[in-house]
Amino acid sequence: MRVGVLAYEGCLTAEIFVLTDLLLIANRVADGAPADPFEVSVISASGTSVVAAGGFSIGAQEWHHDFDHLVVPGFELVPSEDPATRLSLWDREIEFIRASEARGVRVSSVCVGAYLLGEAGLLDGRRCTTSWLYGADLASRYPGATVRTDSLIVQDDGVTTTAAFTAALDLATALVREHLGDKIARTTARITLAPENRTSQSPYIVDSMLPVNHTQFADDVGSWLVERIAEPYDLDLLSDAFHLSTRTMLRKFKDETGESPRSYLQRARIRKAKRLLESTDWSLVKILGHIGYQDAGTFRRLFTDRVGMSPADYRRRFRNGGAE
Repeated sequence: MRVGVLAYEGCLTAEIFVLTDLLLIANRVADGAPADPFEVSVISASGTSVVAAGGFSIGAQEWHHDFDHLVVPGFELVPSEDPATRLSLWDREIEFIRASEARGVRVSSVCVGAYLLGEAGLLDGRRCTTSWLYGADLASRYPGATVRTDSLIVQDDGVTTTAAFTAALDLATALVREHLGDKIARTTARITLAPENRTSQSPYIVDSMLPVNHTQFADDVGSWLVERIAEPYDLDLLSDAFHLSTRTMLRKFKDETGESPRSYLQRARIRKAKRLLESTDWSLVKILGHIGYQDAGTFRRLFTDRVGMSPADYRRRFRNGGAE
């Protein structure tokens, strides 16, 4: 399998070399084949070195279309920055991505590399993902795409997108599994300590870092709910506190946040439960008492559905000072 990894000015080096090195190790694990199963090249528009994020130089071959798979890494981006200011710098790269896909080359992106695929038109009519931090912006910028922010890897009709940074490991492992089978993929993952069979980025989402466009009303309602997080949800009491009918409260809050007050409260309760699971030895029953739940079974189902793992698994993985 011929894999081309696209290097361009400002790209993230780790998202290139994590993938190339894991595929190299997979070649060694598959020793005995008549040739290396993966032939990997780092390519660029100029065929010379490019200056990546952080000022690091990456040597590259001149690009061409004789690949089976093209991988597009992400680039340095902060949440306050409009990606458009950077995307305008990569017109040649975007056209190369578009032309590669048109020739039947499979295309993958890591993290915000999905923006380059979006500019090339490859996300239209497809399901995709990116870092949870930029999912809402990606969906807004490319309305023809269906963005699955909770997914770690999304494959749709020859185009694969992944979540942030270390998802390059998951992408590389998926390529190994697809072309060399589960045994080689599993052995390669264990040699490199790469995570195996991750499917969701939901456990890693930090709600407080997500962009919000709430009005003062929505913020005030949210604060009122959080201040009473341990109390039973009472729509009548909430509506009375803001001198509104229950119908008006539901409509106005939904218009401004895209969700109901109950859904907002559930997310706040899960967010607090995550913090308590990370930082305390409290039993689940004690945690439930602090977030307004009495039925442990109901909460476990809700937590697992929203976070992608059980409360016990979450504590094992994210407990402060602990190891996975």
